[in-house]
Amino acid sequence: MPAEGAFRVVVDWDACESNALCMDAAPEIFEVDDDDQLQVLQEHPPDELRAKAEEAVRRCPKGALSLEG
Repeated sequence: MPAEGAFRVVVDWDACESNALCMDAAPEIFEVDDDDQLQVLQEHPPDELRAKAEEAVRRCPKGALSLEG
């Protein structure tokens, strides 16, 4: 199991529309389930996934994602 990273994925659930663009950018971190609801698979992903997490933040059309740390 990979070590927990030094950053955290934050979702503004009021803004999120589960468009799945984040899942396309970082499937290790995000998943849209069968009910079309976004699931955060890793709230504290390992540092090697930071670039993918940043890309997911950039792709979100609603600005519902951010990173802390």
